[in-house]
Amino acid sequence: MRFAELPIGEAEDTLLAHSVRAAAVRLRKGHRLTAQDIADLDAAGVATVFAVALDAGDEPEDVAAARLGAALHAENVTIGEAATGRVNIFAAASGLFRVDAAGVDALNRVDPAITFACLKDRSPVNAGDMVATIKIIPLAVAGPALAEATMAIAQTGLIGVTPFRSAKVALIATTLPSLKPSVMDKTRALLEVRLAPSGSRLLSETRVAHETGVLAEALRNTVDGADILIVFGASAVADPYDVIPEAIRQAGGQVEAVGMPVDPGNLLVLGAIDGKPVIGAPGCARSPKENGFDWVLARILAGETVTRADIAGMGVGGLLTEIASRPQPRIPRAEASLPTVGGVLLAAGKASRMGIDGAHKLLAEFDGEALVRRTARAGLDAGLTPLIAVTGHRAGEVEAALAGLDLTTLNNTAFASGMASSLKAGIAALGGDVDGAIILLADMPGIGAAEIGTLVDAFQRAGGEAIVRAASGEKRGNPVILPRSTFDAVLALEGDVGARQIVETSGLQIIDVDIGQAAQLDVDTPEAVAAAGGVLRA
Repeated sequence: MRFAELPIGEAEDTLLAHSVRAAAVRLRKGHRLTAQDIADLDAAGVATVFAVALDAGDEPEDVAAARLGAALHAENVTIGEAATGRVNIFAAASGLFRVDAAGVDALNRVDPAITFACLKDRSPVNAGDMVATIKIIPLAVAGPALAEATMAIAQTGLIGVTPFRSAKVALIATTLPSLKPSVMDKTRALLEVRLAPSGSRLLSETRVAHETGVLAEALRNTVDGADILIVFGASAVADPYDVIPEAIRQAGGQVEAVGMPVDPGNLLVLGAIDGKPVIGAPGCARSPKENGFDWVLARILAGETVTRADIAGMGVGGLLTEIASRPQPRIPRAEASLPTVGGVLLAAGKASRMGIDGAHKLLAEFDGEALVRRTARAGLDAGLTPLIAVTGHRAGEVEAALAGLDLTTLNNTAFASGMASSLKAGIAALGGDVDGAIILLADMPGIGAAEIGTLVDAFQRAGGEAIVRAASGEKRGNPVILPRSTFDAVLALEGDVGARQIVETSGLQIIDVDIGQAAQLDVDTPEAVAAAGGVLRA
C-alpha cells in the first residue's frame, strides 16, 4: 500500500485518502476512483489527489474489517456491518461481558493497522449494548497481517457474554429509629431496578430490628424460598463480627468476606447460607450510582461463585469515588438514574431588619400559613428528599410551625456566627444518598413547588454536575442547587457567607434558570412582608 499525492491522470483504481469536493463532484474518503471519476475531477479542474495505491494482496478497510468480524466466534453477541473500516459488536443478551485480555493484547500486536477495543472483563451489559469494536486504521491492510489477525481473533473465548440468570431474591432490611421508612422504600425500589435486567424478581421484603439474633432468625426463615439473600443494614458494618456477618454465622452460614477494595462499596459483606449467596449491602447501594455491590451482584446473577480472592482482585479499577464520568447502573427505567436532590432550608437567622419587637418574618402568615412552613411544604411537594430545616433564632417557634411535615429539623446553636454555620450543618445532615442540594431561603414567599421543580429538572438534565441558579431575567437570585462535588468546599466555609462564594469559585458550569420575580423576592422588612401579601404575627 502506497500513500501519495498523485496526478489525476495516474489515480484510477486508487483509494481516496481525503474526501474531494469540486464543482458538482462529491467523493468520500476511501472511494475507489473509476475512469468516470477521473474524467469528472479533471473537468472540475482537480489536478492532483491524495490517494492510496494498493499492492498485491492488500485488502480495503471495509473488506478487512468484515473478514475479522466474520472470524470472531463469540457467544451471545451480534456482529454489525462493516462501514468506514469499522465493525461494531453488540451484546445479544443481558449479562456479564467476558474477555480474554491477553488474547486481545496479542491481536492488537499483530499490526498497528488492525485494532480491537472492548469493555473491561466482567462488565454488566444489557442486550443491545456495544461491547467491542474492530477498526482498521488506514484505508487498507496488507494480506499477511490480515491473515494473522484473522487467526488471532478466531481463538475460542476471546470475548463473549455470559447471560444473567433469573433469580428469586429475598430482601431483609434492619431498622433503627434514625432510619426513615421512606429511605427503606426507595432502597427496595432501586433494588428492583437493579434486578430487572436479569429478569430476577424480589420475592419478599422483611424488616427487622438491627440486632444479631433477630436478623439471624430472619435469615433462617427466608433462605428456603430464595436463590439470593440481600441484607441492607440500618448501620454500616464496622467489624467482621458486627451484626450482619455474625447473623450470617448464627443462621448456620459462612462469611466469605467483610469489606472490599472498591470505593464506594468498601463495607460489603459476602457469605452464604445453605449454599445460597448472602450479600450484606454497603450503604452506598441505596444510591443508583455504580458501586461494589453492583459488581458482586452482577457476578452472582451470571452464575459465578464469588470468593474472597475474587473480591481481593477488584482493587484495580475499583476507585469509583468522585469520578464524575462513571456511569450509573445500566437500568431499563431511565428515571431511576436521574441525579437526586435533597434540600437545605435555612431558617436560623435573627431577622434583625424587621425592627418590630416580637415579630418574626418566618412566622408571618401567607394565606393563613407560616412562611417557613409554606417554603418547606413547597420543597416537599417538589419531591426533595431528604429536606433538612436548619433552625436557630426562636428555634422552638419555628420548629412548631414545621410540625407534622416529613422533614428533619436541626437546631444550629451557633447560628449567630453567620450563615455559613447553618449551611454547613444542613449539608452535613443530608448524608451520602443525594447528588445535589438545593439551598432554600425560608423567607422567599414566591418560591413554590413549580419553581423548585424547574430548577431540579435543569440540574438533572445537566447530569448532576453543574451549579443551577435561579434568575429573574439578567438578575441572579435564589434558590441555588449545588452538586455533591462542592460539598467539601461548603463544609470549609466560615463566618457570614453563603453559597455565593462556592458558586463563583468552583470552576463548574453554572446554569441560570429564569423563574421570574420569585428569584428576587424575599421579605426582610415589615413593608416587604405586607407588599408580598403576608401578615406579621407577634
